[in-house]
Amino acid sequence: MPIIDAREINSIALGATAVGGEVVVRVGRYGPYLTQGETRASLPTDLAPDERTLEKAEELLAAGREDGRVLGTDPDSGLQVIVRNGRYGPYVQLGGMEDGSLKGDSDEKPKTASLFKTMSIESVTLDDALKLLLFPRTVGIDAEGVEMVVQNGRYGPYLKRSADTRSLESEDQLFTLTAEQALVLLAQPKKRGRSAQPVLAELGEHPDSKIPLRVLSGRFGPYVTDGTINASLPRGADPETLSIDEAVTLLREREAKGGGARSRRPAAKKPSKKKAVKKKSPAKKSPAKKSPAKKAVKKMAVPDQLTGSPDETG
Repeated sequence: MPIIDAREINSIALGATAVGGEVVVRVGRYGPYLTQGETRASLPTDLAPDERTLEKAEELLAAGREDGRVLGTDPDSGLQVIVRNGRYGPYVQLGGMEDGSLKGDSDEKPKTASLFKTMSIESVTLDDALKLLLFPRTVGIDAEGVEMVVQNGRYGPYLKRSADTRSLESEDQLFTLTAEQALVLLAQPKKRGRSAQPVLAELGEHPDSKIPLRVLSGRFGPYVTDGTINASLPRGADPETLSIDEAVTLLREREAKGGGARSRRPAAKKPSKKKAVKKKSPAKKSPAKKSPAKKAVKKMAVPDQLTGSPDETG
């Protein structure tokens, strides 16, 4: 009994173009679509049969090329992996024309991941894309059972624990950051209004804390840091040739002097000396002065003859 190929049964060849090879109409999970090599394009369901020409197919495929480049197929889901140039830069996407997600035919949005700054649409490979699609990556769980996740966002790589976030210094940390390193980073105060310093060199892990050491470009020259302690490089030192032992020595000396990020605590405010205000003692009330007693005026006796009327005296 011959084996029936379902893919061939659901395929209709429209013809071949001068560039790109044969154009085929296939029926996918979310409806019909066109394919030519690795390029795919949705076929509108309201398109009349007499309009499904090779010329119309070329037009739709040209629009499909603008929607991205197919890198291959995800071995786990069987979906296409496509690289596109979006509003916020290039990114890869899981799911394409065949499953309807690229044009929004599906209610569920396809998974996407931004390209690293070192990648481009032209050079990114399927392996690169599959690694990017692993994010967000859970690096561990804190003491309260909350997940700590790393992800590459619009403004660069970052660490997230619930609503608390911290920027990462490099995209490589998305792959290498451990749970211990995440806890150290989250314990630091959040930096506001400061952009990440350029990384001049990756030195490796600290032999004691296992935290990665880096040489960054600072305002006053290059310095080595473990994310908590910062130590300036000696004048003339080459960041690319600095050894891990030299970096550890610089950090230990800096910490012994009480310097670095840990020492940056706000100085305690000295209590302001307030002038003692002397309390005024209540004014003593002076006894009221008694007004001098009025002397009694003795009335002088007037002779009777002086008190009579004029008629009587004369």
